[in-house]
Amino acid sequence: MKRLIRNRKALSNVVSTLIILVVSVLLAGVVTMYAVNITSTRTQQEQLKLTKQEVWVYGNGTAFAAVAVDNVGGRDVVIDKVRGVEASWSSVYYLRLSSAISTSLNCPNSSGHSWTNFQYTSGTVASFSTDSNDKPLASGNTMIIYITSPDSISVNDIGTTIGITIFTENAQYYVECNVKSAETA
Repeated sequence: MKRLIRNRKALSNVVSTLIILVVSVLLAGVVTMYAVNITSTRTQQEQLKLTKQEVWVYGNGTAFAAVAVDNVGGRDVVIDKVRGVEASWSSVYYLRLSSAISTSLNCPNSSGHSWTNFQYTSGTVASFSTDSNDKPLASGNTMIIYITSPDSISVNDIGTTIGITIFTENAQYYVECNVKSAETA
């Protein structure tokens, strides 16, 4: 008789199994949350800021696009595409700067333009480079990018909105701007 009373006070096998399962799932969740928190706080994030975007078209059909790319994230990046198609780097001219610019970008001359000693913003002259490699950009730095003859931009596009996309290995950054006439009075 004493044996029966002792067995009634114990938990059944089903209830004990459920308690063990619930406790193990909760512990696994806590360990996972801790691991994610430690990993995400120690990982530096990639973040680019596209500013000063411009697209100009001359009456003769010559077009230029420009954008300033600021690396405001905590890690260095490699720019591997401009727009939605792999860019022909021979038509891309760039300048690396140690800080962001505050003034607008200038439109290049439509004929006989030289990328050496080019006044890209008011009062600032520099020589732009071109090569066939992807463009690394260090954290905290800025890259001014000019694209000569961006694909399918013509005089008929003046006043329309187009997008400029910068691709890195991990993300793509998109900004829109209106196509402007490069002709002045």
